[in-house]
Amino acid sequence: MRVKICGVTNVEDARMCADEGADAIGINFVPASKRVVTEDVARAIADAVRGRVLIVGVVADLDVDAMKGLRDRVGLECLQLHGDEPPESLAPLLPHAYKAIRVTSAADVARADAYGGDYVLLDAAAGGSGKTFDWSLARDLAEKRRVTLAGGVDPANVEDAIRVVSPYCVDVASGVEIAGDPRRKDPTRVRELVRRAKTSR
Repeated sequence: MRVKICGVTNVEDARMCADEGADAIGINFVPASKRVVTEDVARAIADAVRGRVLIVGVVADLDVDAMKGLRDRVGLECLQLHGDEPPESLAPLLPHAYKAIRVTSAADVARADAYGGDYVLLDAAAGGSGKTFDWSLARDLAEKRRVTLAGGVDPANVEDAIRVVSPYCVDVASGVEIAGDPRRKDPTRVRELVRRAKTSR
């Protein structure tokens, strides 16, 4: 089971996530996000943990050239498209990119399957809010695609999430944050999340 810690905003937390066994970190470039960072900060984060974890850039509604430019300037290894991008925006970035879909119904899961590539992320309707969705909706897609499950996953429920969905990866942001601070990760919560995820099967 792979674990991605998303919304990493500083070098210290990035190194801690790598030390605790995370497989990937997410760096957020969406201006409206509480976890957004500048390119300079992102480059420092990426350089600090390169070769230890997969470095994913979270973007929304950028054109393909802008996404490629950001990827190259920061040294991102993968892009997570978290806006309203159509399948044709994802295609030129494959295989090192995937689409994130907010799930409220089976129709959303079907829409996720229309995007190319091996990977897809399923999130709750309000990403980064700590709220879950009906995980059973993701089960069939996880049998044929490499699904990353996001949205309200935390140390207390990660084992249930994995049991229900059998995802390729779990993605956690608010579930491992220091209470009241969306820009800092709690080492104890990260450690427990990774431990439970990695021993859940």
